[in-house]
Amino acid sequence: QLQLVDSGGGQVQPGGSLRLSCAVSGFALHDFTIAWFRQAPGKERVGVSCITDSRHTEYADSVKGRFTISRDNPTNMVYLQMNNLKSEDTGVYYCAAGLDSYPGICTGVPRQGPYAKYGQGTQVTVFS
Repeated sequence: QLQLVDSGGGQVQPGGSLRLSCAVSGFALHDFTIAWFRQAPGKERVGVSCITDSRHTEYADSVKGRFTISRDNPTNMVYLQMNNLKSEDTGVYYCAAGLDSYPGICTGVPRQGPYAKYGQGTQVTVFS
């Protein structure tokens, strides 16, 4: 059974950095595109970034130049390096898996629909 466990969240000041991790188990990572979503308090879950098996990446405009998504198939791990964090980055971050063969799964900002499995979420809080 496919499982995702995300971790690495925490509390940082503006300008700080965090690296989120997503551990995938149950299936080989190379079959999946992985995305990160963020849900701020009282708001809908929104796409942040995604990465396909061929290493194509997409980012929301708000994080371009600050966040970097990467994956390591042999260890079944996906990472989101977040630099120069801002207060508006605050929220619960979820990694999610969708079939890499899904047409357009990582074209533009990721949408929730193609992603069938989500991690439990990890809290990121950016405060002064």
